[in-house]
Amino acid sequence: MCPPNARASMQCPDVSRRSLLKFGLGAAAAALALPLNAAQAATVRRTSFSSVADLTHVLGPGFPLFPGAAPFQITQAVAHDKDGYYGSMLNYWEHSGTHMDAPVHFASNGLFVDQLAVENLVVPAAVINITAKVERDPDAVVTPDDIMAWERRYGRLPDNAAVLMASGWGARAGSVQAFRNTDSSGVMHFPGFGKAAIDFLLTERRISGIGVDTLSLDHGPSADFAVHYTLLSTNRWGLENVANLEAIPPSGASIFVGAPKIAAGSGGPTRIMAVW
Repeated sequence: MCPPNARASMQCPDVSRRSLLKFGLGAAAAALALPLNAAQAATVRRTSFSSVADLTHVLGPGFPLFPGAAPFQITQAVAHDKDGYYGSMLNYWEHSGTHMDAPVHFASNGLFVDQLAVENLVVPAAVINITAKVERDPDAVVTPDDIMAWERRYGRLPDNAAVLMASGWGARAGSVQAFRNTDSSGVMHFPGFGKAAIDFLLTERRISGIGVDTLSLDHGPSADFAVHYTLLSTNRWGLENVANLEAIPPSGASIFVGAPKIAAGSGGPTRIMAVW
C-alpha cells in the first residue's frame, strides 16, 4: 500500500520523473528495512531448502553436565510487572548443553572460539549411525570401518564436512544418571569417536569438525581424552550433546553451527540447525 500523500502526489499531472524516481528508491529502501513477516520468511526459506531440523537441546538447570562442572544457573533480573521488561542473569560452564569445544579447549596454541572462520561453521553433514553397536556395548566407538561403510553407501565424505555420530544416546538426556551411565567404580559408559577414526579423518579426508550426541567426543571410559587432544590440536572443532541426529538424512544435509563469538572463549552453548 502507498501512503496517502504519496498516492496523491503520483496522481498529480505535474509530478516530475525525478520525484518519481526519488520516491521509488526511497520506498525500496524502506521495504528492505522492514522485518519479514511469517509468510514472507517461509517463502524465503522454501527457495533454499525444504527441511530444517534443530539439533540443539534446551539448556537449563537440569541438563546433564560432565562431572565436576559448575551448575547452570539462571536468575531473573528484571520482570515485566516491576520493571517493564524481562531479562535474566546467566552463569554457566562454557561446555554446557549442546555446545562447541573450540581448539584451545585442549590445545594451548589453538584458536579461541571467536577466531573460528565462519566458512567452517556452515558445512556438509555426514551422520554415521552406530546405534546398533551401542545397543550391544555402550562403550562402542566410531571406527574407520564405520566411516568406510558410510562411504560405500553414500560416497566419499564431502570436503570440509562435519562428521556426526548418531548413537541414540540423546534419548537419555532427560536423566543425568542415564546420560552419564556411571558404574559403581565411578567410570562413565557412553559412546564416542575412537582415536583411529580421528586419525583416518585427519590424514585421509578433509573435515571441519566432528559431533556426538553424548557428553564427550571421547567415549565414557576414556582416561586420556585422545580424541580431544588429537582433533582440537589441528584447529578443528568438536560438538557435544548434539540433538536429533536421527531426524536428518545420513547424507545431503548441511549444518549451521552457531558458535558463540566470545573473546578468548574455549567454546560455549551452540545453536545447531540442519537443512536439506
